[in-house]
Amino acid sequence: MGSPQLTAAGVRAGSEVVVPSFGGADVAGAVRELGARPVFADIDAETYCLAPSSVAEVLTPRTAAVVPVHLFGRGADMVALREVAQDRCVPVVEWEPMARADALDAVRRRQYAAYLGRRLRGVVAPAIADGGEHAVTRYVVRVPGNGRPDRDAFKQALRARGVECQVPVKTPAHWMPEFRAVGRLPVAERAAEECLALPLSSAMSKRELHQVVSACNALGGLMRERAL
Repeated sequence: MGSPQLTAAGVRAGSEVVVPSFGGADVAGAVRELGARPVFADIDAETYCLAPSSVAEVLTPRTAAVVPVHLFGRGADMVALREVAQDRCVPVVEWEPMARADALDAVRRRQYAAYLGRRLRGVVAPAIADGGEHAVTRYVVRVPGNGRPDRDAFKQALRARGVECQVPVKTPAHWMPEFRAVGRLPVAERAAEECLALPLSSAMSKRELHQVVSACNALGGLMRERAL
C-alpha cells in the first residue's frame, strides 16, 4: 500500500489519519507526503497492533482514515476497529495484506514458536493461539526489566553466544523527530523498550532451536537479577 490507496480512501492535504506509533513510521511518512497529518494511537499489548480503544480517543471531525498495520504475522482487530470508526463514517484501510497463516511455512513456524514458548525462561514469550491465525513472521519476545538497557544488554549477550536477534521497532514513531507528537503512548513506548525478535524460520533445525533456548535460559536469571 502507499499514497494511491490513501488518496482513494479520501486522504487529502489537511486530513488527519490515525496510525499506530509502534511500527507505523512508514505509513506516517506516506500520510505526510500527502500533506495530511498522522495522528498516533497506542497499541494492544498482546498483538502489537492498533488498539481500538486508543483509536476511539483520537478520532476527530478531521479524521479521514484509520490505517492499522499488521505486525509479526499477527493481524490487527479489524472488526473492532471498524466498529469504532463506523460511527464517524471513517474508513479503515489496511496498510498491507495480512500474511497467510495457513501456508506451510507458517504452520511450521507456529510449531517452532510453540516449542520455544514451552521452553524459554527469563523472557516473556508471545501468545500464539492454537487456531492458526498467527503467521509468526517474526518471533518477538519481551525482555522484562528496566527498559532498553536491560533489553539491549540481553541482545548483545545473545549475539555473543551466536544467536542473531534484532530489535524489531527501535523507536515509536511519535518519538521520532520528524513526527514528534505531544503526549504519551505507554504501551507502544514499553514495547519499543522491551521487545526483541529471536531467530525463527521454517528452515531451522531442532539443534538451532535448542541453541536459542539454551542461550536465552542461561541469561534469563542474570538479567532478571540485574533489573531488580
